[in-house]
Amino acid sequence: MPDLDDPAVRARYAGRRTAVIGSGASAFTALAQLAGLAGEAPGTHTTWILRRGISGSTFGGGAADQLPARGALGLAAKAAVDAGHADAVTGFRTTAVERTDDGRLVLAAEDGRRLEPVDEIIALTGFRPDLSFLAELRLGLDERLQAPVALAPLIDPNVHSCGTVYPHGVNELSHPEQDVYLAGMKSYGRAPTFLAMTGYEQVRSITAALAGDRAAAERVELTLPETGVCGGAGLFDGPAGPETAEGCCGAPATLQIGAPDSSSQGGC
Repeated sequence: MPDLDDPAVRARYAGRRTAVIGSGASAFTALAQLAGLAGEAPGTHTTWILRRGISGSTFGGGAADQLPARGALGLAAKAAVDAGHADAVTGFRTTAVERTDDGRLVLAAEDGRRLEPVDEIIALTGFRPDLSFLAELRLGLDERLQAPVALAPLIDPNVHSCGTVYPHGVNELSHPEQDVYLAGMKSYGRAPTFLAMTGYEQVRSITAALAGDRAAAERVELTLPETGVCGGAGLFDGPAGPETAEGCCGAPATLQIGAPDSSSQGGC
């Protein structure tokens, strides 16, 4: 994301057209910041590019999000669109970025669409971990998410949002290489559902295991805040997640891995 508090960066985007690609918190932040700049610098406009369509869950849980700042980001992005500072382009899967004779950029989609030229492109489509320095270690990674094999089904973004990821610790983070663990955002591979509080609990569990206290390591307890959005992000080409009161939208519960309460394993 560009730091628009930096005068030089702010000048780079002021009065220009920018494409923002992505639908997560980073994209919401960029949309909100560029909308604020548009209020000061005429001609500043954003094209917001999404892979899927817009639904009630596109902008997150809003006031229903138990992390108020996260909910506010989605509301700010919606306000940017409603105010006309950003135009949403949906169902767009980019296949090429072309440069015009005057140096501007044109995005082309696989369905043949070509967007109006823009001056800047901000791609906020997620991360994948750099595991190259671990090439000589025996890692057990899910081939799709690049997360530890036991963790991958718990964080699959097609099923889970941030608030419905089950708490986990040393057992889910282990690899064939003894005493080697991936923790924090890197442990989630390509999944976008990581929360910092999840990482704190991961590290606590791993530290207990390395200190020899296996009971403490396996006693993972964590209450995760609900996003206010049912289910996960949905399948790559599928519609947005369900917008009913069923599924994963119930109040969060404290779960304990190792001796789970069977009544808490429903929903997702």
